[in-house]
Amino acid sequence: MKFSYAMLPDYPLTESIESIKLADELGFHAVYAADETWHKDLWLLFAAAADKTSNIRMGPSVSPVVLREPSLIAQAAATLDELTGGRAEVVLSSGNFGLLAQYGMDWSTQKPLSRTKEGVQVVRTLLDDGAITFDGEFFSYKGLFSFARPVQERLPVKMGAMRGPKSFQAAAELSDGCHHALSYTKGAYEYMYENMKIGADRAGKNVDDLDIGAWVVFATGEDSAIAKDAARSMVGLYASAMPDEQLERNGVSPASMKPIIDALGAGDLAGSIDATTPEIGETLSIAGTPEECVAKLKEIEAAGVNHMILAITDATLVKTFMGREIEGVADVNAQLRLIHDRIMPEFA
Repeated sequence: MKFSYAMLPDYPLTESIESIKLADELGFHAVYAADETWHKDLWLLFAAAADKTSNIRMGPSVSPVVLREPSLIAQAAATLDELTGGRAEVVLSSGNFGLLAQYGMDWSTQKPLSRTKEGVQVVRTLLDDGAITFDGEFFSYKGLFSFARPVQERLPVKMGAMRGPKSFQAAAELSDGCHHALSYTKGAYEYMYENMKIGADRAGKNVDDLDIGAWVVFATGEDSAIAKDAARSMVGLYASAMPDEQLERNGVSPASMKPIIDALGAGDLAGSIDATTPEIGETLSIAGTPEECVAKLKEIEAAGVNHMILAITDATLVKTFMGREIEGVADVNAQLRLIHDRIMPEFA
């Protein structure tokens, strides 16, 4: 089992770099960040952290092929790969639909899966060959070349997915794996695994050789109630992006989410937190003491997941996004140490 740290680059950059260095020292597989305008630029952050780390892998999870042209993603990934000595990777998707709306884009007109599949082909070709001639539905190139070349023989290119089933199948068939965001039940990941196997079989791959990643909202600490409250404060923000089918696979009725989403849509962040019941908060996050987190992560592991991608929530993120003060929440570095000391050994 691989463990990775999914960060939102909203901290002072010196603090983010220190957390990346610590994750490297503790043996985390990778550090990922969202490639979104809402946050500081992950490519610059990881470039700054490259020579301060030795083993940890770095890259976007996810980078959106709607807002960031895939040839530029390939260029950035190859450059980061050289800086890190072969430790870069990318996870691609259509992007955050809420962010697209702020750009005046209606995701339903973007053909998100078709665009992402085409983006994967473009990035893979440029990374492997250094040049591309391509005439697709969304992207077109005539002899485009780049001297930005990766150090790795094969820089991993993966897909992010939530709804399924076609996105899970495509990730396995066309890329090196899938990061599935915001699911928390064994059943939800069995659904992912079953559909990834369909795609892997089509491509003649062994599904278990692929990256099968669970990207989850996470908070841990010695005080279970405080950790769960921190995660609950952020659940509505994340879960508002979950399609109805995914909510149902996680045991949550879409109707129960409506008050939370309505409050978020009206800009009432405090109201959205109040509307997030402790039951919903616990269902749509992994939070509590390290031992409680292990129990829930074991359920996910049993579905075939081989990579835990922990979006660590602390008081700074809750304050930044939701405007709420929570006392006593373990900071990112303390949580990284708890994961290393008391969670990772249970999956060795």
